[in-house]
Amino acid sequence: MGERPCGSVFTATAVSSSRPQPTRAHHHQFVVNEGWTKVASTHHETYELGLPDGRVLRTRISRPPDKTTYGAQMWAHVLRDQLDVTADEFWACVHRGISPNRIGADQPEEPEDAIPIDVVNLLIRRVGMTRRDVASMTRQEAIDRLNDYWATGR
Repeated sequence: MGERPCGSVFTATAVSSSRPQPTRAHHHQFVVNEGWTKVASTHHETYELGLPDGRVLRTRISRPPDKTTYGAQMWAHVLRDQLDVTADEFWACVHRGISPNRIGADQPEEPEDAIPIDVVNLLIRRVGMTRRDVASMTRQEAIDRLNDYWATGR
C-alpha cells in the first residue's frame, strides 16, 4: 500500500490503521522538512516547491496548521495532486526528515542546458515575460536577460 510508480494513478487509500491519522500539523511539518517556500495567501497557508524537472508543486494548509485531521479522500488528494508523494514517502519525511525522490525511472534527468527553475520564475514574475517567451530562450539567453533586468531594472 502507498507505493506507486511515478505517473500512475494513486488508488490505494492514503489513510492506514498502521499510521497516525494525518493532520494539518503533519502536513505543515512535511513542507518545512522538505524546504517548501511559503507564498502569500489570505485564506490558507500556501507553499510551493520547484522540482528539477521544471514542475512547481503547490499545497495549501487550512489555518491554523493544528491537529485537525484530514478525511481519507481529502488526504489522498493532497498526497497525489499537491505533494506528489506516496503515504510512505510522506511519513518518512515527517518523522525522519527523508525527502521524497520524485524523479522516477521514466523521468529524464534535467538536461545540462535547462534553464534553472528559479530563473524561469523570476523572468515570469519579476521581469514580466510570458511562459512562451521563456520557453523559447536558451539557458544563456535567460540568464543574460535576468542579469540585464537586475542591472537596468527593465
